[in-house]
Amino acid sequence: MKRHLLILIACSVLTLLGAPFLGESLILGADPAGLDGLVFWEVRVPRVLLAFLCGAALALGGLVFQAMFRNSLATPYTLGVASGSTFSVALWINFGLSFSVLGITGVSLAALVGALLSVTLVYNLARFSGGLATVSLLLGGVILSFFFSSLTMLVQYFADAGSMFKMMRWTMGSLGQADMDAVLQVLPFVVSGVLLIVQYRRELDLLSIGDELAMSRGVEVKKVRRMLFFAVSMMMAGVVSVCGPIGFVGIMVPHFCRMLFGVVHRELVWMTFLLGGIFLVWCDTLARSVTIGADLPVGIITSLIGGPFFLIVLLRRARV
Repeated sequence: MKRHLLILIACSVLTLLGAPFLGESLILGADPAGLDGLVFWEVRVPRVLLAFLCGAALALGGLVFQAMFRNSLATPYTLGVASGSTFSVALWINFGLSFSVLGITGVSLAALVGALLSVTLVYNLARFSGGLATVSLLLGGVILSFFFSSLTMLVQYFADAGSMFKMMRWTMGSLGQADMDAVLQVLPFVVSGVLLIVQYRRELDLLSIGDELAMSRGVEVKKVRRMLFFAVSMMMAGVVSVCGPIGFVGIMVPHFCRMLFGVVHRELVWMTFLLGGIFLVWCDTLARSVTIGADLPVGIITSLIGGPFFLIVLLRRARV
């Protein structure tokens, strides 16, 4: 496992160093202080860093939810957390608000409020239906995901042309507006979420086997679920507020990590974090390389890859 982790760290470093040079040609040696140098340092480098952070957060959020619900198809998107954030940000864009609190932009706060609202509603739905069983939480999340998606479309319908265009482009999931401010905006959300999740790696192993076993080993299941929900909500809020919803990363990367590295979350948390970052960086590199003079939203690339992958997982589960 240590060897695998070192390999992934090396791949991450190589990705972060090499990806900014790929895409439309840059000749840094010719004029490092000119336009090429400006594009490299002000656009390419922040975009690669942002893609790595967002991919790592999305993949890790998917891993946590799949462990908690013992379902390889569970992600923050299928459980309503990302949909709640998306709806809040859509409202924010429509009303044209602008302010910040302690250096955190209003759109990030709106995304966090939407994510926490979704988590609260999921818990209340599960309790109302007879307890906090895995099936109840899963069904509640799927219901709320569809509900918030419908509300987002309603907001888009009543928005003016400018706001609707912004929301439509934003809901495709794009890193085209990346800069160092965006990186610094996402960073505290991702770091806070990762630090919380790392504290509960042992509990994730037990939850992935069953709540009864976890309780017999002294795990406060309800408390741990709340903390993990909150950690994933923070990460999703940071990602959604800057990049919009980028789907399928939280399904594909954890699935590959379990196949390659096993199911022990003590190491799997870091493996998934690194591989998620690497995966989204290369998806975004492809997105900005297939078109000249324009950016293809990276959410389209991940969906094109993730759709068939999702179908394959479903078919494999059906055979079992």
